[in-house]
Amino acid sequence: MKTVAISIFLLVLTYSHALERGKDYFREKVCQEFSLMGKDKFHTVAIALNSKKYSNATYEEVTNIVTEIVALAEKCCVEGADPDCYTTESSALSVKSCDPNAVFPKHPGTAACCTEEGLARKLCLAALKHPPKEFFTYVEPQNDELCEAFKKDPRGFADRFLYEYSTDHSHTPMPLLLASATTYLSMVGTCCVHPQPTVCFLKERLERKPLQGLVHLSHKACSRYELFGKEKTTLSYLITFTQKSPNASFEDVLSLAEGASELLSKCCDSLEEDCLQRGVLAHTSNICNKLSAHDERIQNCCSEKNDLTKYLCIYFLPWAKQVADSQDTKGTEEALCGEDREREIYQNIHHLAQSFTHAPEAILTTYYDIIHDMANACCSSPDVHACFTLKRQERTVEFHDLLSKGNALCADYTEHPFLEFKKRLRENYHKLFTTATEDEISALVERKATFASTCCLSNAPPRYCGLKVRDKIVHLCTHDVCVKN
Repeated sequence: MKTVAISIFLLVLTYSHALERGKDYFREKVCQEFSLMGKDKFHTVAIALNSKKYSNATYEEVTNIVTEIVALAEKCCVEGADPDCYTTESSALSVKSCDPNAVFPKHPGTAACCTEEGLARKLCLAALKHPPKEFFTYVEPQNDELCEAFKKDPRGFADRFLYEYSTDHSHTPMPLLLASATTYLSMVGTCCVHPQPTVCFLKERLERKPLQGLVHLSHKACSRYELFGKEKTTLSYLITFTQKSPNASFEDVLSLAEGASELLSKCCDSLEEDCLQRGVLAHTSNICNKLSAHDERIQNCCSEKNDLTKYLCIYFLPWAKQVADSQDTKGTEEALCGEDREREIYQNIHHLAQSFTHAPEAILTTYYDIIHDMANACCSSPDVHACFTLKRQERTVEFHDLLSKGNALCADYTEHPFLEFKKRLRENYHKLFTTATEDEISALVERKATFASTCCLSNAPPRYCGLKVRDKIVHLCTHDVCVKN
């Protein structure tokens, strides 16, 4: 399957910006690719692409739009079709999409697009897409349930799986997503007719584990890149590498972080089949070259034979123990108001991450925002020094309190089994709140445990954890553990 060609074809069908280049070019391109692929492959990739684009739509809504797209191609790409067929039918489809009763994926921006006309409407509709899911929803059935569903309706099973898998991994690059989905469906087709299906599934799942891991991580990384942008993605990786290898130099860690961010900028939307895979291999080599000497755990990961396994090994390493207390993290006022502001802030956060290696990334990225806001407010102030002094008193004291608490919480979560962690939380709450009822204590334990199990992780959901951290800053208490946490 030529993934690049398929992806270009479907982007055309969903009215990408390239439509501006001319209707005749695209009608010919669409029909050429449709003829080369055939209806079945076209249908398969249409399911995946539209599930990625509308990751919060229902299965029925996605299949409805796919049915229309396939029908358009079938009608307009046959020999003797009217030359205006593609333009006419695609316009009719955009009109249908604007019907409030249309059984297509819903998007809050649709109404605004539908006030436009012609090409402008198509381009506006093309730009609409749902935000990525922060939590995966697909739960793979047991082997016998898989095979029962597959044997009952192979095509329906494949479509449903592609929908579930693609909505969960809506920011995984299309070529990588298709490669993984194809191997999965091949596994099911092979193992469900195998004389020993359990053995077959075990073997096949082990073989596709690295690929599945890359699909999972690429979705998280690329959705984070879209949310954060390049500079803040660099910050995210700076924190990650520092917390895993706190003895590494700032220069080495920053270089790796910038490399990771650059890789995502090139590959998250790339249609090259192996863009991300090739990039990850080169990036892994750089990690091993720069960090192995500082961390025995990373050195052990780098001894793995498979390059992708090396990367996954490094990625899943737990946080390292902290080094000595960090150096001054305030940053000089001259540097914060100069051309190297971004580097100065990165270096401050690097020092913090060295000392607080278990602190949730969301807290450290909040500090990034605090320092930026402080610099923006003070660098043009008549009295720069007085402004910085006041702002630091207002914001950084509460931040460092939260940072210390977050670090302690995540260290406890990381170092103990989950049930033991919750037991320790309960004991601490009983000591702090001697008059609280058992129900109140249980509610506090569940809130804190949910935050830890979600945000004390690498690549934790940025929106969810960011909101939780901002809420904690607003409601920070004077106790060691805040009741509102």
